[in-house]
Amino acid sequence: MKYTIIPDIHADYSRFKWSIKSAEDSSIIFLGDLIDAGKNVVEPNDRHVLKTVKDLISNKKAECILGNHELNAILFHRNFCTNNKPLRSHNNAHKLQHKSFIDQIGVKTSEAIYWTDWMLDTLPLWIENENFRVVHACWSQKAVDIVKHRRPNGYLHRDDLEEIANKETDFALAVELLTSGPEVDLPKGFSFIDSREKERFSVRIAWWNSQNTTWRDAALSVPNVNDLPEHELPNDIKNEIYPKAAKPVFVGHYKMQGTPKIQSHNAVSLDFPHTPCVYKWNEENSLENQNIFIDER
Repeated sequence: MKYTIIPDIHADYSRFKWSIKSAEDSSIIFLGDLIDAGKNVVEPNDRHVLKTVKDLISNKKAECILGNHELNAILFHRNFCTNNKPLRSHNNAHKLQHKSFIDQIGVKTSEAIYWTDWMLDTLPLWIENENFRVVHACWSQKAVDIVKHRRPNGYLHRDDLEEIANKETDFALAVELLTSGPEVDLPKGFSFIDSREKERFSVRIAWWNSQNTTWRDAALSVPNVNDLPEHELPNDIKNEIYPKAAKPVFVGHYKMQGTPKIQSHNAVSLDFPHTPCVYKWNEENSLENQNIFIDER
């Protein structure tokens, strides 16, 4: 079977139309983050994207996994049972991130509950078949196994939500890792200044590339990698690097820059916000750049 893998749409209707059209000859897998338009999206339409994806899934033409924006939305529109406070706080940053959805659908409206119920019931944390895997931000076998112990098929339940919101248990942290990716503390005495001029003491790790064995090689979103230690990553972090022999994995999430390309023979983040792209999988064993198709309009 042929598949077209479609990364983060973020309510961008123009990008969505191109992505769907590019997949006319295959089944579709969406990598999550269907909602929440960025500030540069000219034609945001959360509702239309959700309705179309729902129809495609209902008609067995597509599958979709849960992204961190869907998970955040599920929490945003629900409250803790004990104090009636939202599972995801309604602070300005969270409302701004969720703005296009709120503007169209509202906060805790019947429609907002309908769509977030649909996300919870329909979108698993991962999809795996005999040929490849898809997950929104990170394939950690340890995290997958933790979730599988409770939820073998990768679908979250309503009973899980308060635990996930509190971010304290192994289960909650595993869900966060799968949807938001790894961020690890730097060795004592090291920090860096990020693109917003904020000092940071932890760093995102490019977990998909087994060639990355030092802090500087593995770091993501660090303006000056010379701020980081030169030495090797600790073994517990290297053990989370995606194995060379593992089946191919597709992710989104990372707001990659430049021309879309695979990052490893068996791993690729397709989330290139400034260059819409899809991957057309045709039963190959190793990922190939020639199978990434770019919107050249």
